[in-house]
Amino acid sequence: MGFSICEHLARRGDRVAVLDVNGDAAQQAVKKLRGRGAQAMACAVDVSDRAAVEDALAQVRGELGPIEIMVTSAAIAPFDPFTEISLDSWERVLAVNLTGTFHCLQAAIPDMVAAGWGRIVTITSSAAQIMTSNHAHYVASKGGVVALTRAVSFEYARQGITVNTIAPHIIDTPMLRQARAELGDPTGDGGASHIPVGRLGTGDDIAAACLYLCSEEASYITGQLFGVNGGAVA
Repeated sequence: MGFSICEHLARRGDRVAVLDVNGDAAQQAVKKLRGRGAQAMACAVDVSDRAAVEDALAQVRGELGPIEIMVTSAAIAPFDPFTEISLDSWERVLAVNLTGTFHCLQAAIPDMVAAGWGRIVTITSSAAQIMTSNHAHYVASKGGVVALTRAVSFEYARQGITVNTIAPHIIDTPMLRQARAELGDPTGDGGASHIPVGRLGTGDDIAAACLYLCSEEASYITGQLFGVNGGAVA
């Protein structure tokens, strides 16, 4: 999803910084973007580390200029029965998924306030809207992302900054394929048969929604949860 979002923003003409805990993957993404004529850079960063986030954004400012758009899509999603979730696992999931989002938003917003314009899109999950098992730490973190998004949107609504969240459902990503390998796939279709439109979502589906929310046309939309789910979640 993250790379598809980068592709769409770069295609529109935005300068793109790719931040990922896997520095090699970030560099490979940037190589592809530059090969298509984009202005892009890569930073290896663990979003749960505030100092690392601050350092990465300082590098971005030095090479690309002030932060105008922030999209937070970093996440981990382990599966554990509730009573078997260790404290370490609970804290790590929240540190990446929720606190990592907090770090990125808080570090970027001063640039947007100074400019009087900004676009923030967080990525939550349909798991924060519907019941799901063996996923309580992930669900809690993604529910927190929704609440954080709404709180920040209200605080900065009069400063030209919109803050929205996208809730994907079942998206065909490496994370999904790994989960299917670990947990099995009883339907054999990855869950597509349970989605009204009859297919899994793609990174491009998420990126298209994100591109709109990052546009001037979406200036009257803030504090909203956008469900990109093929009709699976009302």
